[in-house]
Amino acid sequence: MPGRSLLARPALEVAPLLLGAVIGRDGVLLRITEVEAYLGLGLDPGSHAFRGQTRRNAAMFGEPGHLYAYFSYGMHVCANIVCSEPGEASAVLLRAGEIIAGVDEARMRRPTARSDRDLGRGPARLTVALGIGLADDGADLSRAPFELTLPEQPSEFRSGPRTGVSGPGGGAEYPWRFWIPDDASVSPYRPHPKRGTEPHRR
Repeated sequence: MPGRSLLARPALEVAPLLLGAVIGRDGVLLRITEVEAYLGLGLDPGSHAFRGQTRRNAAMFGEPGHLYAYFSYGMHVCANIVCSEPGEASAVLLRAGEIIAGVDEARMRRPTARSDRDLGRGPARLTVALGIGLADDGADLSRAPFELTLPEQPSEFRSGPRTGVSGPGGGAEYPWRFWIPDDASVSPYRPHPKRGTEPHRR
């Protein structure tokens, strides 16, 4: 995969560089417009890897350029691109993007979308539009049915607090959400309601 060495850096470095990248599955292509960075063991209270490796988060500890997919709240699948060297367990959550090819297929998968800009607007919508399921956890993004093309030039971006992270991993002290400004596909920011101090990611 071109750029595999770039993905071997920590998620905080990789995240803004993924803005404008194109990820695809079975011919449906999405231009990434919003992401969030999550670090690894003992470094990031909002990360699934904070307390160590489990069966659920094993893909985060693997090779960069692979997919980490998981259930959010037991209802939706979210997708991350694994970063850093194996064992470091950082990843970039794909929060939003614009479908640029395979729009008809994406519409069939998301018939309730109000417009094409909403097809990949939000992490759960994005995975449905791309056809990513929990069985894709650990998939190599350089091999079919996936593809990942990194942008030739970095995109202009803004940053702010991560979305839906409660406890010590959320709030302004972790401005690790990155997005392309004024892009219609970027999801609206919603702070997580305060319901205790236990770290929780989406």
